[in-house]
Amino acid sequence: MKYVDLGKTGLKVSKICLGTMQFGWSVEKDESMKIMDRAWDLGINFFDTADIYSRWAENSYPGKTEEIIGEWLQRSGVRDDLILATKVRHPMSDKPNDQGLSRRHIRRSIDGSLQRLKTSWVDLYQTHAYDEAVPIETTLSALTELIHEGKVHYIGASNYAAWRIVESIHVAEKYGLEGYQTIQPYYSLVRRHRFEPDLQEVALKYGLGVIPYSPLAGGFLTGKYRRNEPLPQSARATNIQNRFFNDRGFLILETLEEVAKDKGVPIASLALSWVMHQPAITSPITGTTSVQQLEELVSAVEISLSGDELKRLNVVSDPQSNLIIP
Repeated sequence: MKYVDLGKTGLKVSKICLGTMQFGWSVEKDESMKIMDRAWDLGINFFDTADIYSRWAENSYPGKTEEIIGEWLQRSGVRDDLILATKVRHPMSDKPNDQGLSRRHIRRSIDGSLQRLKTSWVDLYQTHAYDEAVPIETTLSALTELIHEGKVHYIGASNYAAWRIVESIHVAEKYGLEGYQTIQPYYSLVRRHRFEPDLQEVALKYGLGVIPYSPLAGGFLTGKYRRNEPLPQSARATNIQNRFFNDRGFLILETLEEVAKDKGVPIASLALSWVMHQPAITSPITGTTSVQQLEELVSAVEISLSGDELKRLNVVSDPQSNLIIP
């Protein structure tokens, strides 16, 4: 495993971050434990989760994923060496104040997350999405309090527009508050337009760590989807079809497959490696449903792409091309 700086935090994180969104619903607890065990053995020291995981699933509830991670942390005894990230923002129940980025919800949420994770601090606490109902200075003030209390070490933002990040930087400077040190954008070979160029330039200018999620486009870039073939059995297959089953999506996938075949590497690993090769990227968040998948994806760290290979993939996936962006 290789390690890189997480923005300007001083933390060293693995070049792959283990995503845990599947834990507790599409991946049962026992398999989740095995995946975390293997991730740690492979040198992955950076795990990402959120308080809302897995509220959307039948027979599940918000916080279940954090509970599974907490049980693993207690069993493994690696808390001091693990960089642990979680998030706050989305509804934890149907109660009107059990959501958002108010001081009240943030403080209640961090206590709930810490209890479920069986730890006294999280290394990175991220606002899961912007909350237009709350002034940014109120949110940053509440997060600053958590840092001063030792419950949180650093803060980050997920799914924020570039101008919101810049605004937050200026607000933090104006009021003497802690500022966001990382961003978590939606980014992959087939979803470049949400990160490039604005967020990418902001991250480079201000030295922010970038931990993109869905670098494999929800599984579309793994090779299990094919043009004119039946959908695989997957809880997310229909959503993937709606987003990426078009000429542009399949052209990217087929080009990726050709380059992967020439290099003798798995398609998914190549897709992940492409993200790693992009400017400003720190550690892509990679979810997995099995130990075997995880072991395959880790090989992305060792894949080197030539200038010609990068150009080929960049051209076919250019969001400014004439093909329609899904």
